[in-house]
Amino acid sequence: MPTVAAVNGHASAAGVVIPLCHDYVVMRRDRGVLYVNDLEMGLKIPELYMAFFRAKTSGWALRDLVLRGLKIKGEELLKMGIVDAVYDGEEGVTNAGMKMADDLARRKWDGEVYAEIRKGLYSEFCGMLGIASKAIGTPKL
Repeated sequence: MPTVAAVNGHASAAGVVIPLCHDYVVMRRDRGVLYVNDLEMGLKIPELYMAFFRAKTSGWALRDLVLRGLKIKGEELLKMGIVDAVYDGEEGVTNAGMKMADDLARRKWDGEVYAEIRKGLYSEFCGMLGIASKAIGTPKL
């Protein structure tokens, strides 16, 4: 089923992966920050992480995320297409994340079908992890 991350603070280095593992990310406008600081620490980002970042971002957003070492705030992440929405304050983020999750849950999608579509969306990354896709069909015609 769909997952929603509500980010009220900082996610840095490998911690950036945690919110990006979700299908949707809502973030605090004033204090939410993603920060890939491997370059500043003199560390090469492992290929598995790079494949993950490529699966979740692209183009200039990917470049800026991994090569600039910037602490990127919520509003800029929204413009970059990395997060889905930004809100003011902890309560605003939490409430928005819960509402989005509730709205998605009301759709009553088949979780197995959703998972297979998600695997197709991130097929290169799933392949690196050895996660195979399977053919299923549950038409609701």
